[in-house]
Amino acid sequence: MENLDLMVLRALHAWRVAGRRALLATVVRTWGSSPRPVGSILALCEDGALVGSVSGGCIEDDLIARYSSAHAAQAPAAGGIPGGPPAFLKYGVSADEAHRFGLPCGGTLELLLEYDPDPLRLAELLALLGSGRLVQRSVRLADGAVTLSAAPAAADLALDAQQLSNTFGPEYRMLLIGAGQLTEYLATMALFNGFAVTVCDPREEYRRSWSVPGARLVSGMPDDVVQSFQPDRRSCVVALTHDPKLDDLALLEALASDAFYVGGIGSRRNNEARRARMIGHFGQTSEGLARLRGPIGIYIASKTPPEIAVSVMAEILAVKNGVRLPRDVQVAQAKNERELAHNDPGAQVCATR
Repeated sequence: MENLDLMVLRALHAWRVAGRRALLATVVRTWGSSPRPVGSILALCEDGALVGSVSGGCIEDDLIARYSSAHAAQAPAAGGIPGGPPAFLKYGVSADEAHRFGLPCGGTLELLLEYDPDPLRLAELLALLGSGRLVQRSVRLADGAVTLSAAPAAADLALDAQQLSNTFGPEYRMLLIGAGQLTEYLATMALFNGFAVTVCDPREEYRRSWSVPGARLVSGMPDDVVQSFQPDRRSCVVALTHDPKLDDLALLEALASDAFYVGGIGSRRNNEARRARMIGHFGQTSEGLARLRGPIGIYIASKTPPEIAVSVMAEILAVKNGVRLPRDVQVAQAKNERELAHNDPGAQVCATR
């Protein structure tokens, strides 16, 4: 599944290129609890087609009723999509409105609506994102004029009296080493979380049984594949084969990159052995291996491949989103890792960090 922002922008671009009227809605402010964070976007076509989300559904329904010609018969006051400069629209100001629009208790959110965004600027933005660029899109509130500029790092949405600036990035990417059963579950979860997934396995017998559509399967040696993959700060690399000949060199290549997450499966004992190999045979240091995660996953007492995949995916998303586990959870994890490692021959159970 494609990154949600890209899905929204592609749909909006296609509608505008086809000459159809459309709007882009961006969540610019929230007060109290809100269903979607600041920066979330939604595109609405004049015929009522909609891609993206700014709430749990009720606000989307209201936008369709306000601006869709498809609802003109049921809502005669709906005037379709207007022209002119961007406009603000606030929901949930009163408790009754918050309840009506499905907002949590006390929740309020404000949208900026851009009417008929320029398809040429949308095409330019999509081309930049397609080339792996991080892009800041700025909208002048007076007339809706858009400027695009390179963003050195991801940034929160910024809004002042003159303009709105929102940062868009390319898809997050995941490279998985090994095409076994656990990889199938993890690849599936990564796809529906918006990652572009590549799976590497030089073993023909594993490639033959691969069955996850949407994930790219390659057959090169893992360390070569990591080099050609060129992990960046929106990439993660996970080794899942339990075979040092396949995992170790790939992990070393990944550690030399900007990947936000690099980890290998196995119990604490197996991961300590991996680190010892890397130090003893490849000249690594403990400091140089500080970014190597292992055992991987958030502790949920996982023992089956699908449960382990949930654990690993949760940790990857936590790292991606800048979440740190509380110290008491980490201590509990360490205790349970020892218990799992005692019964783990090193092949199936993914002891957690």
